[in-house]
Amino acid sequence: MTDHRSRRRALGGIVAGATAGAGVWGTIKRLRSQVSDGYDVAEVAVEGPITREGSRLPSSRQRSIPADKVVAEIERADDDPNVRALIVKLNTPGGEVLPSEDIRLAAERFSGPTIAYATDTCASGGYWIASGCDELWAREASIVGSIGVRGSNVNAKGLADKLGLEYQPLNAGEYKDAGFPLKEPEEEDQEYLQGIVDDYYETFVERVAEGRGLDEETVRETEARIYLGADANENGLVDELGTREDIEDHLADRLDTHEVTVEEFEPQQNFLERLRAESQGVAYAFGAGVAGAVGADEEFRLRL
Repeated sequence: MTDHRSRRRALGGIVAGATAGAGVWGTIKRLRSQVSDGYDVAEVAVEGPITREGSRLPSSRQRSIPADKVVAEIERADDDPNVRALIVKLNTPGGEVLPSEDIRLAAERFSGPTIAYATDTCASGGYWIASGCDELWAREASIVGSIGVRGSNVNAKGLADKLGLEYQPLNAGEYKDAGFPLKEPEEEDQEYLQGIVDDYYETFVERVAEGRGLDEETVRETEARIYLGADANENGLVDELGTREDIEDHLADRLDTHEVTVEEFEPQQNFLERLRAESQGVAYAFGAGVAGAVGADEEFRLRL
């Protein structure tokens, strides 16, 4: 009987000790969580070609993240009670129109101060995104601009003729096969496709003028040129020149705090998504443009 009670007391002590230990560990975890969550600024990166699916160029280690995932990270940052401001880090040559617009809208809807930061390159679609932020910062040697739209297709009619291939269209709608690579280019088709490019360009100009506080004619006068950051700052395309540390100091002033702590909000890709990105990069390298830009049966491509 005595042995039985002794064992019960010993077991109770072990359980109590384990419970106390768990309580202490839980407290430690909560403290660690509080320390690790001590950020007040989120950073979301847009790097590489801007596409819906993401891609990676074989000649570069740089991998782009699917636009929808970038949007999701901006929205996650906006929902995070710790986050008071957003930095959108841009290092991109541009890309597809609608994915760029989706990211721009997400930045524009963020409920706190937003700063776009051009590192190496902020061109075309990157600048489209920057127009949704409160400010655009760059380095003196950053590449900024290229406010224009490009439509392209490869015509293989001559090659088809040499191979004895004949294109026999079965279309419903006069312009259904406009830009199709096996069709003899026609003036009407070119005018129609150029009209689409012009419409997107006008939208681009309007977005930039409204978002950056510039006159539309001033934007058109850039004629899709690229500028060094210092020159872009002089002509109003960039608000400030500075380093990442300068941006953090600026945000600290805006948030009325001694200093800010930045947390990177980085989307994750599963194995299939990474594999798809690799294959799209190969297609890009062989002149197919950014894979997934349009359906396989629509050869005319629009890119910022």
